Amino acid sequence: MTYEIAIVLGIIMLAVVLFVTERLSIDTVAILIMVLFMMTGILTPSEGFAGFSNPATITVAAMFAISSAIFKSGALSSVGVVLTRIGRKNYLLCLLSLMLISGALSSFINDTAVVALLMPVVIQVSQDIKISPSKLLIPLSFGALMGGVCTLIGTSTNILVSGIAEAQGEEPLQMFEFTKAGIWFLLLGIVYMFLIGRHLLPNRGLAEDLSESFNMGDYITEIVLLPDSPSVGLPLYKSGLVQNLDVEVMQVTRNKDRIQVFPSLILYADDVLKVRCSVNKLKLLKEERGIELKSERKFRDRDLRINDSKLYEAIVTPNSYLEGKSIKDLDFRSYNYGASVLAIRHRNEILHEKLAHVKLSAGDVLLIAADKYQADKLKQNEDILIISQTERSPYNYSKIIPVFLISVAVIMSAAFGIIPIVLSAMTGVVLLILFKCISVSEVYKAIDWKVIFMLAGVLSMGAALEKTGAAKLLADYLIYGVGEYGPHALLSVFFFITFMTTNFMSNNATAALLAPIAIVTAKELGVSVKPFLMAVAYAASLSFMTPMGYQTNTMIYGPGNYRFSDYLKVGTPLNILLWILASLILPMFFPF
Repeated sequence: MTYEIAIVLGIIMLAVVLFVTERLSIDTVAILIMVLFMMTGILTPSEGFAGFSNPATITVAAMFAISSAIFKSGALSSVGVVLTRIGRKNYLLCLLSLMLISGALSSFINDTAVVALLMPVVIQVSQDIKISPSKLLIPLSFGALMGGVCTLIGTSTNILVSGIAEAQGEEPLQMFEFTKAGIWFLLLGIVYMFLIGRHLLPNRGLAEDLSESFNMGDYITEIVLLPDSPSVGLPLYKSGLVQNLDVEVMQVTRNKDRIQVFPSLILYADDVLKVRCSVNKLKLLKEERGIELKSERKFRDRDLRINDSKLYEAIVTPNSYLEGKSIKDLDFRSYNYGASVLAIRHRNEILHEKLAHVKLSAGDVLLIAADKYQADKLKQNEDILIISQTERSPYNYSKIIPVFLISVAVIMSAAFGIIPIVLSAMTGVVLLILFKCISVSEVYKAIDWKVIFMLAGVLSMGAALEKTGAAKLLADYLIYGVGEYGPHALLSVFFFITFMTTNFMSNNATAALLAPIAIVTAKELGVSVKPFLMAVAYAASLSFMTPMGYQTNTMIYGPGNYRFSDYLKVGTPLNILLWILASLILPMFFPF
């Protein structure tokens, strides 16, 4: 082992620890390791920053924009209608249809966007047919994951692996090369969920309303500020109600007029405040000087349906601006036009107290009180996804036809090798802008820049492994340990290592780490690189055993009220079955 190889492996070990512990965001870790490679002299600046100009990075950015244009056109609105009709007839038929639909859509559209589209529909269907959402949301996520491996553009991981192969002098992967084995993975997954998986899904039960779902045992209380109240004359955020008692002020009425609630609102004598508080704080309120209680009653949905205020359930989306920030940091009321967070479901825990200081994570579900205007603004906020409403996007016929034709042209031109995928995708974005299907500002907004920076960063990992010979060293160790059993055994080992790693680390980071090693291993054995690359690409996206293994698994965690053990129970048998299937069929479709 050389000095340079030791540095590379040390930096990669640091990256793995940071990826797994999530102390820093994935994109931050990726850029950090890229900088470390350049600071230590392993990579030159041109080599380190090459990930930003890599065709894989540019293609993924373009596909974000194309997916956004498809959704904004309303072309997929009818999918929700079809699924709702099927779901109301039969649960098993709904399960089958859901996995087929999510799988088919994810083959060509970003799978996170597909789950975002279908999740509110699934929750509504589960309420209509009186079953728990936990019986449908895991099948939704799993279907999207398995559909994503059926084409080159189905997931950013496939595009990344193709880019790594091309950077190392191999042929780039083609659009429908993934379909041959991908269809088998999808079909096996559907059969498994239909026959076995559905029996392992938890049944968390149905709540009558959102307040019950969030265990809102708190009270809604109306208080009057008397002239001698210390809070009179102070802005709301400096008042004793907020600073000392930490109660949630949901509504202010002044001279019979409802006043918009915001942190800097000055409180006056005789203001009537509707507040949410626990039983203990209710007792403290009764003892507070200058406060008179008008009423107290248990919290229910109907308590917020005065003046068009309602309860909404919203999820913090992956790579959201809200991640890592607290309600206080965000100044949530001002950020969302006066809407108020009443409770947070974080993993298995429901939080009611000191919400202002809770750091938000992807997958957290917020219970929000908002009027119609505030709710409309919330629905336009791409950092959160309203999942308690199923309003369809309106059809925009002037956009549907050009969006459909341009999207098909992008796929077909790349599939038939007319032009490279990066060029067809970028041409598609330009045409969408020219035909006014999407604006330039919408393109920038549609691109998930955290993913782009993460891809650019992790590509440097592959470059460092290949340049220093670290990939060859690791490949030699694998060949020494398993090589005597032949390439079939090594292929199976690569698939196993990849899907186990991706359950605890970013799928793209896993692919960037293992793809260069897979290429070198194949070359050392004197066999085709293709089966090893495909094993890494497939396994990196087939992540079912943990909620953090893939973004869609994280998205459904809160809304489904799942536990970590649910993913292990349902996902582990599926991962093992797919591993066995991959070991058998990959050498058939991609000969050594």
